[in-house]
Amino acid sequence: MNQTYAVAAVTSVVLATVLIGALGLRISRTTSDFYVASRTVRPALNAAAISGEYLSAASFLGIAGLVLVQGPAMLWYPVGYTAGYLVLLVLVAAPLRRSGAYTLSDFAEARLESRRARRLASLLVVGIGWLYLLPQLQGAGLTLEILTGAPDWVGGLLVALVVTGTVAAGGMRSITFVQAFQYWLKLTALLVPALFLLAAWYGDGAPRARFDAPAVLRDHTVVRIADTVRIGLAAPLTVTVTGSVDSVAYTGRTVTLAPGAHHVLGGTSLAFAPGSTLPERAADGSDPLGWSQPLAGGRDGHQLYATYGLILATFLGTMGLPHVAVRFYTSPHGRAARRTTLVVLGLVGAFYLLPGLYGALGRIYAPELALTGSADAAVLVLPDRILGGLLGDLLGALLAAGAFAAFLSTASGLTMSVAGVLTQDVLPSRASSRGVRHFRLATLLATAVPLAVGVVASKVPVADAVGLAFAVSASSFCPLLVLGIWWRRLTPPGAMAGLLLGGGSALAAVMATRAGLAPEGWAHTLMAWPAVWSVPLGFLTMVLVSLATPRRIPPGTPAILARLHLPEEITGAAPAQEARR
Repeated sequence: MNQTYAVAAVTSVVLATVLIGALGLRISRTTSDFYVASRTVRPALNAAAISGEYLSAASFLGIAGLVLVQGPAMLWYPVGYTAGYLVLLVLVAAPLRRSGAYTLSDFAEARLESRRARRLASLLVVGIGWLYLLPQLQGAGLTLEILTGAPDWVGGLLVALVVTGTVAAGGMRSITFVQAFQYWLKLTALLVPALFLLAAWYGDGAPRARFDAPAVLRDHTVVRIADTVRIGLAAPLTVTVTGSVDSVAYTGRTVTLAPGAHHVLGGTSLAFAPGSTLPERAADGSDPLGWSQPLAGGRDGHQLYATYGLILATFLGTMGLPHVAVRFYTSPHGRAARRTTLVVLGLVGAFYLLPGLYGALGRIYAPELALTGSADAAVLVLPDRILGGLLGDLLGALLAAGAFAAFLSTASGLTMSVAGVLTQDVLPSRASSRGVRHFRLATLLATAVPLAVGVVASKVPVADAVGLAFAVSASSFCPLLVLGIWWRRLTPPGAMAGLLLGGGSALAAVMATRAGLAPEGWAHTLMAWPAVWSVPLGFLTMVLVSLATPRRIPPGTPAILARLHLPEEITGAAPAQEARR
């Protein structure tokens, strides 16, 4: 890929983000403008902005990478991501807007009349936000490293600086226009190259992507293994090795590896002849990519259970994502929130027709990315692999611009939601000082923590990393929102117990799996895909503890439920948060 074109494309996206954000700064005059755009964002603009921030690095790069590695089973990710908005539309969108809240923490306090519940919700919002921000910054580092050869921390730092400046300058007004622009840029960046790539694939007479057999390399290919991996061979393989295989050092020597498992030391280069079968990466506890394998049958083969875990996490996790929830507070009223959700379903569904296509083409033209652990780069390298020349460079630059737009838009929404909670509930300050100035200081902390963690943490496929946030959200905020809106007997002790057990157990399970602590077999699958049991655990805990504490039902429950379910013209009540500000 031509670095000049790619750098120019990324620079253009960054400059456009800053300029559009400056427009929002000029029209942001009040605190309400800053936090929720004075609740005046119409459905079409709001839907584009929601789609822009929702379609993150996991959507733009990660799904294609997972399809390349694990096949069509990974298409459950975009199905779940899209269908999550249907659940949100039916159960949550309008009541959440009518709550008058600025954040999920505001909703918890208003519904439960409990400062403790608010503080616990705030901790979860910050935790989920940072879990989601981390892969955005790491994905930006991967993209810039591929485009320019810069160290992998440079891209994350660039995104953090731009996002911090944009959010701190204009707040929700700024990022609304930025995210709407970035949605259309991302859609164009995937759609236009896809048309050229499909035409080239058809004219090339290349075979279809096969996921039921090992990939075959079409050309002479040199693969550099960045991290030590274990590969598995079903048949003898002749390869030229520069480095170390099975503790034996080679210097450009052609060797034939016997069937079975082999350890390839990090930094080793393997040169394959045309028509060679690509060895499969055999995951073990030390492999940073091994934890995501059950859905494809890599470690224990419990595919059906893992699929259900993925569906539940993505279907139910959307409603509790802090950067998604905060956008519904910007709608003028509940009906507008519903209309916004309907438009989002169309916009997101249209976008998700494309990433799987890139994954399938990557299986044909760049299958070695699965071996190196760089499958997320498939979208970026395909134009050069399939087309080459000036056209390949230009389309690659367009994809690079779309990828960076994905990082910037999602990181903006997450920074906005996390900084809002940090301002109100985490950073020590007087209530009178919790305004725009204090919020701008919180934006620094909102991006600094995941940026620092990303420098030292091992790289995880971005779609899998985002799946962590979805699992925790589905197990904590989904029960809180559904029961808080639709069940009058919910009590503060019940809500807090459900948040802790549901969200806490999901987080502990996936992090233990990520650290290689989960044993083989069913135990590994249960911990790697916890939503099947952690979501019911969250609901059941909230119900049982609430039934056991009937005297703790907040006295204002009938009034708040009436406000959540009746149109604003009937209740005529000013939102509590706006009244306080």
